[in-house]
Amino acid sequence: MAVPGDPPGGTPEGIGGGDDELRPDEYRSVVFDEDFVRAARLQEFSAQERMGEHARAVRSRSIWSGAGSASHGTGRPGRGARQGMLLVLLIATAFAVAVYMGLRNPYMPPADGGTEPLTSTVVPLAPAGAVPGGRPADLYAHSPAAEYRVGAAGITLPAVRRTHHFAESQVVAALSIAKDYLVQSSLDPDVLSGTASRPVRVLLDPGQLAQFDESIAAPSGDGRHAATGWLVRFDPRTAVMADSRVRVSGTLDVQELSPEVLEVTSDHTFVYAVRPAAGPPAAVDGASLFTVRRELRLRFDREDLTARRAELASAYVMAGPQDCATEPAEGFRPLLAGAGPTTVGPPASDPYASGHPRRTAGLCGVLATAGAATAPPSQMPAPPTARTPAPPEGGSSVSPAP
Repeated sequence: MAVPGDPPGGTPEGIGGGDDELRPDEYRSVVFDEDFVRAARLQEFSAQERMGEHARAVRSRSIWSGAGSASHGTGRPGRGARQGMLLVLLIATAFAVAVYMGLRNPYMPPADGGTEPLTSTVVPLAPAGAVPGGRPADLYAHSPAAEYRVGAAGITLPAVRRTHHFAESQVVAALSIAKDYLVQSSLDPDVLSGTASRPVRVLLDPGQLAQFDESIAAPSGDGRHAATGWLVRFDPRTAVMADSRVRVSGTLDVQELSPEVLEVTSDHTFVYAVRPAAGPPAAVDGASLFTVRRELRLRFDREDLTARRAELASAYVMAGPQDCATEPAEGFRPLLAGAGPTTVGPPASDPYASGHPRRTAGLCGVLATAGAATAPPSQMPAPPTARTPAPPEGGSSVSPAP
């Protein structure tokens, strides 16, 4: 029986099986069909091509050779050549597009996360009349703070939901850090007395520490270095706390500024009972109330949320009763029970003076009557004999109560 590898007339007599005897089954499964021949690495020239001078017997067939894989008689590149040229064309096109896009829209490296400095405004509020005095409990009971909560309980978190790029847990973390900052900067007894600042410092972004340290060491009313922009503290030579139970009320709100930043806005009113620093601690009958309204904007990137720290972007503070002529950047100097305003306008500003001008010069409000405590008639201090100056024309009353 003949097999595909046998001669048409069969194997001649007297001739051994040749390769079949040595390797009888090695090539029986190989069929040298047309596709196999076309895929060969070498191709024999035709008789006419071999007649040429110095012609070679065979030629190499590569994917780059159109003749090597050309269809019979057509002269067109074969399938392998076409695939190779298409691949080169695709690579060249992709490279050209990448170069074009790089020139048209050059890569801008992301921001290095540089922290912006705090901008703060501190506005003193002058009393319209004599400051009421009495016991702290009585003063609170006859003031708008009568219904305020005590201490950190007055700083409540809003309903929480996730944002587009931040999970609910991250939003909760931002709000809780903001609350911690308010507690440490507005309620800590050592911070209020001016003997400590570290409880606030440890909650700040490292990029703001230098500005914070300078504000504490050398306070200035330049809008960047007011200690009272970062925290609440009293001048220990003027007033001390008469009651540690500070009344607090306000709101917290959170929003997504960018895919990488959350911002928490706080608006809280803190009411403190203070007494003269020189008086005996037991003399609480001469206490008075001091009100501070703080509007803060705190920002958090993902690293801040992990490290539990905040970037204080801005602070707007109103505090009184104070004398408008005093500089509130270093610490608050409350006008105490029985005192009245010595001036109702801000101090004069000299535009020709050297040095850093006080940016908050000209910013002074009048503490609205509704914002001041009203003591029982038996505890009302005697009115001052000196005539209290009238508010400047065009002045407006500012109430710190929310």
